[in-house]
This record gives sequence, structure tokens and C-alpha cells, in this order.
Amino acid sequence: MDAANSYRAISPEAASQLTARDQEILAFERQWWKYAGAKEQAIRELFDMSATRYYQVHNALIDRPESLACDPMLVKRLRRLRSARQRARSARRLGIDV
Repeated sequence: MDAANSYRAISPEAASQLTARDQEILAFERQWWKYAGAKEQAIRELFDMSATRYYQVHNALIDRPESLACDPMLVKRLRRLRSARQRARSARRLGIDV
């Protein structure tokens, strides 16, 4: 099953405002663990981009209101994970145990 076919929008209006690639990225994030091998390898194969570029697109995508309207649970989880990583990174730089 490819990422585009597994995409289930909660809000069709919001989904129509996202590009096909945006929808595929959300679908991939919803179920990336189903792919064999490393996530970075799956990113390269599915999206033909480096992991660095993928995460740049991914972070911009989860900040868009259309993404939140389309799949609120997924986007909120991804935002929470990103915030936790940012806090941990800042704490390491400051030498604080979190």
C-alpha cells in the first residue's frame, strides 16, 4: 500500500488545500513504522529527497493550519514530539538534566 492511497483526510476541504506531496507526507508520518528498514531509507525511496530536506518540508507542513484541520491528532502529536526534541536539545546545550 503506498502512502497516497492510505491517506484518509478528516476534513476534505483542508485536504484539498494540501498538495499531493503534503498529503503523502502526512500519510507517511501516520504509518512510517510499517516500512522495512530505516526511516531515512524509506524517505529517500518514497519522496526522492534527503532526510534533511524531508524534515524541512515536514516541519513547515505541520505548522500550516490546513494540516491541522486535515488531521488534528497527527499534527498535534508531531508538534509535541518536535517541541520535546527542541527542549531536550536546549537543555543539553545549557547542561541541564531533563
